[in-house]
Amino acid sequence: MRIDVITLFPEICRAPLNESMMKRAQQSGALELHIHNLRDWTNDRHHIVDDAPFGGGPGMVMKPEPIFAAVDSLRAGESRVVLMTPQGRRFDQHAAQRFSRDGHLIIICGHYEGVDHRVVENLVDEEISIGDYVLTNGAIAAVVFVDAITRLLPGVLGDVRSAADDSFVEGLLEAPQYTRPAEFRGWKVPDVLLGGNHAEIARWRREQALARTEKNRPDLLRD
Repeated sequence: MRIDVITLFPEICRAPLNESMMKRAQQSGALELHIHNLRDWTNDRHHIVDDAPFGGGPGMVMKPEPIFAAVDSLRAGESRVVLMTPQGRRFDQHAAQRFSRDGHLIIICGHYEGVDHRVVENLVDEEISIGDYVLTNGAIAAVVFVDAITRLLPGVLGDVRSAADDSFVEGLLEAPQYTRPAEFRGWKVPDVLLGGNHAEIARWRREQALARTEKNRPDLLRD
């Protein structure tokens, strides 16, 4: 998969996306990642990318010209253009799975009061929000978006079962996990996990996943 990120703050994306699993995904060839500075597609000496909103109001709005120029230069074949914005559809694990099947994603990182709406109407395929809150800029959201998708690409995780057991895959939170030592400060690992009966372990994990979901995310059980 190829991902191109267009942002005013490239370094916000570069640091976390060049560490750990994201770094290994690029080294293995599973992910081809390019992070671009939107100002590279401006034509004026000051590299201006924003202007005051028509109709008045606070803040600034990202201009359409450099965004269109950037996407036009990067688009190829079946590219999907995504805008990171608080006004977008809420991102979840099912959406991550869907996006992981795309061959090329172009991600536009919103900033200021947002982008000129002609970008949304005529250029963007999907508007995506990572949650019901507002961040300083879309580069932070883009990092979350790319990470969630990349870990689902074939060969990125060391064990293919890891993604299958993730929270939200089956509409539930993941069951609790334990490791050595079997007893720590008087707290013991549940006996069922030590007995080697895989059917019993699977049943216990299902029960624990349901209980954890009911406690922390009951909304998932109502959906």
